[in-house]
This record gives sequence, C-alpha cells and structure tokens, in this order.
Amino acid sequence: MADRARWKRWAQRGGIALLALAVVALAGAAWIFRPLPLEGSPKLETSAASAERGEYLAQIGNCSACHTVPGGEELAGGVAFHTDFGTIYSTNITPDRENGIGNWTFSQFHRAMKHGIGDGGEHLYPAFPYTSFAQMTDQDIGSLYLHLARTPAIATANRDNDMDFPFGNRGLLHFWKRLFHEPEQFQANASQAPEWNRGAYLVEAVAHCGACHTPRNALGGPDNDRHLQGGIYVDQVRNGAYRRWAAVDITPGENGLAHWSAEDFEQYLAEGQNAHAVVHGPMNEVFASTGLLTDEDRLAMAIYLTGVAPSSPRWRLPFPSLGASDGEIVYTVHCGTCHLPDGGGDPTLGVSLHNNPVIQAEDPSSLINVILYGPDLPPPPFTVGRSRMKAFGRRLSDDDIAAVATYLRSSFGNNASGVSASQVARQR
Repeated sequence: MADRARWKRWAQRGGIALLALAVVALAGAAWIFRPLPLEGSPKLETSAASAERGEYLAQIGNCSACHTVPGGEELAGGVAFHTDFGTIYSTNITPDRENGIGNWTFSQFHRAMKHGIGDGGEHLYPAFPYTSFAQMTDQDIGSLYLHLARTPAIATANRDNDMDFPFGNRGLLHFWKRLFHEPEQFQANASQAPEWNRGAYLVEAVAHCGACHTPRNALGGPDNDRHLQGGIYVDQVRNGAYRRWAAVDITPGENGLAHWSAEDFEQYLAEGQNAHAVVHGPMNEVFASTGLLTDEDRLAMAIYLTGVAPSSPRWRLPFPSLGASDGEIVYTVHCGTCHLPDGGGDPTLGVSLHNNPVIQAEDPSSLINVILYGPDLPPPPFTVGRSRMKAFGRRLSDDDIAAVATYLRSSFGNNASGVSASQVARQR
C-alpha cells in the first residue's frame, strides 16, 4: 500500500509539472506571436522622392515580370505562382481605382511594402517579396509609389488565388511573419566601402535576388543560414508547361560562382552572357531588368556578390553514380562536339561544363530542363555567338538523360549526386 501511495504522489507531481510546463509554453507562444503595433508610415516627401527615380527602381526591381502576363497589359496582374501551398496570382498594380491601387494612399502602399498588409488590412502572401522590399528606404518606396501612380490605369480584374487548405486563411500569415519577416530598413555596414553597401542594398532589397536564390524551409520561410545558396521554385519551361527549377548558388563557393570575377558578373548582368554562362529560362525576365542597371549599380552588385559569404564546400566523396559510364557514351555522341571531350567548351560552340553551378546544383531540375527542352534564350535583340543547343527530349529516353546528367554531375570538376530516370520523368 505504501508503494502504491508513493507512485500516486509521484504521478500527481508529474501531472502538475506537465501542466506547469504547458502553461509556460502557451504563455511563451502567446508572447512570441502577439500582435505588434505597426510603425507609422512616413509622409510622402515629394522633394525627396521622384517618379523618375521610381521608374528606374521599378525596372531593376522587375515589377513587370511578376505583374504582367505575357502578351497582356502592363502591370495588370494575373501571373500565376505555383507554390507548395497553392497557386497565387499577382495583382493589378496600375492606378485603376476599382481593380488596381488607384485608391491607395502612400501610407497603405508603404505598409504593403514594409509589412505585407493590403489596403483592407489583409495579410499578403510572400510571393510578393515584401520580405526583401521592407529593406528599401522610405524615399525609394515613395519614388516607386509616385511612378506607379502615373502609369496607365488598366481595368483588369484580379484573379482569385487557388490555395490548398488551410492556407487560404490569410490569418495564418501573422504567425509566418513573426517567424520569418523583419520589417527593418537596410543598414549600411560601416566596415565596407560605399560600393559594397550599394550592391548589398540592390541585391538584398530592390532586386530581391534571395527570393529565388535562397533555399526555403517546409513553411516557405527563407533558410538564412544558406543565404543565396540556391533555391527551388516552379516556372515555365520552353514549351510553356510549368516545371520545377533550381536557382543556382550565387555565392563564391565551390559549388556556386567561385570562378566568376567582378567583371564576369558585370558582363552577365549587362549582356546576359559571359565566358561561363548564357542566360536562359526564368532568368530571361531578370536579365530584362539587369540590362537596365546603370554602370555604377552593376559594378556595385558585382562587388557585393563576389564578397558575400561562400557556401560550404561539399565533401569530395564519390557520390553514387550508377549509369555514369553509360552517360559518358551519351555525352560523347550528343554533347562532346560542342562542349568538347574534356568539357571545356568553346567560345563559338558550347559553354564550359567545368565547375558549372547549373550542373552541380543540389537539385538537378534545371540541368534536366535544359537537356529536355534546350535553353530558352531571351528574345531579340539578344544574340549569342554560340551554337544553339538542341532539345534532346525526343531524342533521348529518361534513362539516357539520367545517365548523361549523372555523368556531368560527377565529371569536369563537378560534385553532385546522381540523377534517376524518375527525376527526368517528373520534368518531362
């Protein structure tokens, strides 16, 4: 009986302890996720902001790519963003009063850019990259507002999003923002040169490069420990279908752009090509913006990108490369003529495959897309003085493409895992 009573007392004490722990956890969660008062929006100082400045910011911030359907009215919205949580459609940001932002005050616009909150107080989905735009200065946000106010008003109605349950409930974004959003303006690093700080501001805030090039976690938040080290998203391939893409690591790490100089970055941003790469696929829309950068801003971005923290090198252990020997045969027959047997490429033929960030991305989707569909290059007047790569989707089987992709990812200084036929089938 004494033992039984002792066990009962221990159980009671344990229950009290668990209850106390639960109360503390709930109190902590309530504190962490408590509503925070929003900072007041500044007054729109037209003496500091200008529509002309805003036009430049809209160009290099790539507003048109996300808010203009191909062949549609400028900035009238309707572009689809396929996410793990459903499909989101961009909105009309012309000054149309019924469908666009013509009735928005500067305070409402500022709140959307800084806090991701719409004119009706609703939370905005972070497909609109306010997590980056929040770092913009009030002057630049004001300039953008003035520019958009003078663009043609288009009476195109907004499309309803098609979100999976329960993500159609925008209230959940309150918790997401508390975890992943810091509405703080960019702060210059006093230990760095003005050019570096200008480049950091452009890359991190206005051009929001991290929106695509930073990995995301299961909740869709940025993995800031791997900033700019490559992300996954869904976009169109050359035939118009939506497929998975892997944005490359743009740090100076071994699996990223370690072999790119500042001059290489400048040339790529200005011309869409350099000795290492030719722009293609979803980057075409980005090139439409980077080509409009001033020489000073282009240099600043190049200085910053060559100086960010490099990604950690992968262990040089042999990855499973089943099928790599078969892939070498496929490469010799179909690829070696332009990329050369040693993978070194040629200025008038194929690009070099050595230490190629597309090839050795953690996710091989972009490499598979290029092999299946061929590179989708920007429209004229863009030209490239190289042989045009063919689409091999009809020429090669899933097994053949998997084999050659595996061979590429384990050859020519590249260091990445093998590719399976099922991965190719997913992209086909």
